[in-house]
Amino acid sequence: MRRLTRKGAATRQRILEGAALHIREHGVVETTLDDVLVRTSTSKSQLFHYFPGGKEELLLAVARLEADRVLEDQQPQLGELTSWEAWRRWRDLVVARYRDQGTNCPIHAVMSQLRASTPGAQAVVSELMERWQAEIAAGVRHMQAEGEVAESLDPDQAAAALLSGIQGGVLIQLSTGRTTHLEAALDMGIAHLRANRP
Repeated sequence: MRRLTRKGAATRQRILEGAALHIREHGVVETTLDDVLVRTSTSKSQLFHYFPGGKEELLLAVARLEADRVLEDQQPQLGELTSWEAWRRWRDLVVARYRDQGTNCPIHAVMSQLRASTPGAQAVVSELMERWQAEIAAGVRHMQAEGEVAESLDPDQAAAALLSGIQGGVLIQLSTGRTTHLEAALDMGIAHLRANRP
């Protein structure tokens, strides 16, 4: 993306935030570019100046924004997995986030409208999962350094398993409206870490 002036960056961000908010409130299918124009008081030429690829490019940018929010919403707990109490707080925060969100998952809604095979869509999901897994793995490494988790446990593998459980739990929640499976995945994943003491 070309370098923007401060004013240009602010305009692009306003369009992006407005589109994200409209999608959260009305869903992707019900959101048109005209809705975004009205909501953000933007002209069509401005929108296409910042998002020349039209709706697909805008949706991809919204997906990136929502992906960033997934991790931001877990801070500071995700970045401070330094005790079992801290892991419990993070677990509770994740469950609360998805319980509050209900079956309306903004990133899932946006990604379902993009072709999953497109490099941009794959990159958004890959970047999110890599960053999320790295944060969890850092927490496992900290607990290993504290002597709370066995050194023989692979932190990246343990983080991958926890993240897979979270994603599976969220997917089931989107179908059922219940966080039961998400809670079970987190509880079992953290219990597995605790059971692997030196």
